[in-house]
Amino acid sequence: MLQLSKEEIKQRFANSTDFNEIFDAFQISINLKIDDVELYRQLFWNKSLSEDEIILFGEKLAIEFPQISFDIFIWMANVFETLFGKKDNLENAFTYYKKASIVEPTNEKPFIDVCNAYNQDLNIPPIENLIEFLKNGVELVNKKGIVYKNLSNLYQLKGDIYQATFYKARATEFGESDD
Repeated sequence: MLQLSKEEIKQRFANSTDFNEIFDAFQISINLKIDDVELYRQLFWNKSLSEDEIILFGEKLAIEFPQISFDIFIWMANVFETLFGKKDNLENAFTYYKKASIVEPTNEKPFIDVCNAYNQDLNIPPIENLIEFLKNGVELVNKKGIVYKNLSNLYQLKGDIYQATFYKARATEFGESDD
């Protein structure tokens, strides 16, 4: 089997447009047990990869290296949100923010970032789904104030002033202001 150094793998992830070449480098990185998130960021940002290929690589990494799965899922969500800003891909971003929240339920990052992925004009992901996600996670996260603030903002966008005011007050209770 072909052997590559970590730097050669990184170069393939960043620059190759040949799926087989990228896949071979990926297999080598798995065999070498490289669990470096920075290396795999190069892979996820490779513009020649399709959404399905990113999912294939990301899901495999999460299984092989559960210790970095949170970061992998966050990066996948960011890639779907940024590079593939179409309807299905904002849903993909939401899916991977949810997966990240399962891996680290006390980490508020997925609950903050998912709100940035919301497309108000198209209501994608559906605002009701975002609200439910945040409400389910807020009791588990360490920094509740920012999640309550995001809930308030979502209710404001939805036009539910009563709930927006309620969650704004909750955010203030936990030290989050409108600054």
